[in-house]
Amino acid sequence: MARSATVAPPVPPLADLILPWFDAQARDLPWRRAGTTPWGVMVSEFMLQQTPVARVEPVWTRWMTDWPLPSALAAASRADVLRAWGKLGYPRRAVRLHEAARVIATEHDDVVPSDVDILETLPGVGSYTARAVAAFAYRRRCPVVDTNVRRVVARAVHGRGAAGPARTKADLVDVEALLPADEPAAARVCAGLMELGAVICTARNPLCGVCPARGACAWHAAGHPAYTGPRRPPQGYAGTDRQVRGRLLDVLRDTSMPVEKAVLDAVWSDAAQRDRCLDSLLVDGLAEQLADGRFRLGCAP
Repeated sequence: MARSATVAPPVPPLADLILPWFDAQARDLPWRRAGTTPWGVMVSEFMLQQTPVARVEPVWTRWMTDWPLPSALAAASRADVLRAWGKLGYPRRAVRLHEAARVIATEHDDVVPSDVDILETLPGVGSYTARAVAAFAYRRRCPVVDTNVRRVVARAVHGRGAAGPARTKADLVDVEALLPADEPAAARVCAGLMELGAVICTARNPLCGVCPARGACAWHAAGHPAYTGPRRPPQGYAGTDRQVRGRLLDVLRDTSMPVEKAVLDAVWSDAAQRDRCLDSLLVDGLAEQLADGRFRLGCAP
């Protein structure tokens, strides 16, 4: 009599593989701890945009000590906010967070909204931040997609080595299909996907040998084929206006007194680029010029 073929057990859904790993192995980040308010989560999301966790942690901790409520941040001056933001980068995020705090304090009784559509009406809050706050602060079932999540989905679901350029609607559909119906569990899956991409399924040298999702990963099953699709062009920094703006802001942040134009001129040799960047800081409200011609951090109320 012929032997019957051995039937392999079905592979658990990706969510079922990620959840126990995340619950046991997730990094102990301060904004994930019990007792963190939705405001604390929102502040972390503003700070974490294109900024490594290690740089955000100490700044976030100081902010939550100094400004534990939106109304507390709203009462601070813009100059104090920019100094406290320090070198996290993209200081316009600090200005937008300051503006959002005022709206929350005055129009939402000092409570961060939980609805994605309402969150998106706040200054500086786009689709990603709104969904992240709804999911991570209020445990709502809504897909949260960042670079790490896109990479995990590209590999595990589509068998591609990299995610390629963003496809906003398709990316949201992909992630939503992975979420369980239970809202708190769905929020944890979103956090787990993000964590997996940050520490295991990294862009370079992914740790497939210890990945909890490898049994369900199409890329792993295919033998890790090289990615041959379109790529985002690399973003440089040296010599860009962003670098010049940062150097100008460093000067203004490091002193409580207004500075002469000559002090700012010394930070960059290209006068045309330097003046263009200084003008953009004035337009953005990150710097202001006094009647005597000196410059200081923006101090708009």
